[in-house]
Amino acid sequence: MYETFGLDMTPRQASVILGLGIGVLFGALAEVSRFCFRRAVAGPRNERGAAAGVWLAALASAVIGTQIAVAEGLISFADHRFLALDLPWLAIVTGGLMFGSGMVLTRGCVSRLTVLSGSGNLRAALVLVVFAVVAHATLKGVLAPVRTTLGNITVPLDSAALPGPALLWTALISGTSALVAWKYANSGRDLILGGLIGLLVPAAWIGTGFVLFDEFDPIAMESLSFTSPSAETLFWSVAASSIPAGFGTGLIGGVLLGALASSLLSDRFRWQSFESPRQTGRYMAGAALMGVGGVLAGGCTVGAGLAGVPSLSLAAILALISIALGGVLTARVIRDDVSLSAAAQARPQGQPAE
Repeated sequence: MYETFGLDMTPRQASVILGLGIGVLFGALAEVSRFCFRRAVAGPRNERGAAAGVWLAALASAVIGTQIAVAEGLISFADHRFLALDLPWLAIVTGGLMFGSGMVLTRGCVSRLTVLSGSGNLRAALVLVVFAVVAHATLKGVLAPVRTTLGNITVPLDSAALPGPALLWTALISGTSALVAWKYANSGRDLILGGLIGLLVPAAWIGTGFVLFDEFDPIAMESLSFTSPSAETLFWSVAASSIPAGFGTGLIGGVLLGALASSLLSDRFRWQSFESPRQTGRYMAGAALMGVGGVLAGGCTVGAGLAGVPSLSLAAILALISIALGGVLTARVIRDDVSLSAAAQARPQGQPAE
């Protein structure tokens, strides 16, 4: 379709602009709604319901929007990695558990930390840098043997998608998510914000897989994701003259800009940093776990979860369940509502969640 526009730029260059626009919207909406999977599964008890309401509202609209696009023939996941017939179950489960543990240690999944970085949180910004370095090392560097070794342990499948009619699973997942979101969301505003975040998922799938499709200059079909894009953005930042930016780089930049604008306009921008060396160590350990885990699992809570589950992929669902389990188990071990910093240990109450 892209060649019909007659634009004086390549599909890859156009994808940067698309990623930037979607990223700005995600950053602003996520900053306002405090969109965060970690809070939904392992946050303070009084916050879990509200956080789950926003996240599940997003999932419901993402599933519906994505499956409508598939039904209309705009996009197809037939050749996408989510639907590979050899399921690397060990890599997905191990990576999911690692990522879930890491997001608890850093008090936020990667998408949330990107939003927090845009609103002045220097802890989150440093975590993102470490996360990107470790993710890139796992994709193409010294940790790549870990990825390839675990990834070679697979289970062959007759179908990599959920068995049965897609319409049935679409109704079941989106309907259940919507009902739970309606029950636990704090307000209709949160439901609307979550729904809008979810609609960015099919918008990105359609944008990269249909609108920007050019058979003579193809680009990957992508949606919201933060693992590979973070690594790509880091690599592009230090080698821009030889490595072109893509959708993921535009997405990361857009999320930072959107969160910055939203936090400044609402007077929520605050400079924050580490309280102690011990807390710094905890966050760096969590960043490393998420870097390795996100690559092994095939994505983060957004890439494998919010964007992956709407493809009705068994791999994406397994990854999201593993991440949630890793987060819950780690939170129980370290009592996530209590900071490990020396300052917080001196007083009974915990530090703010972010």
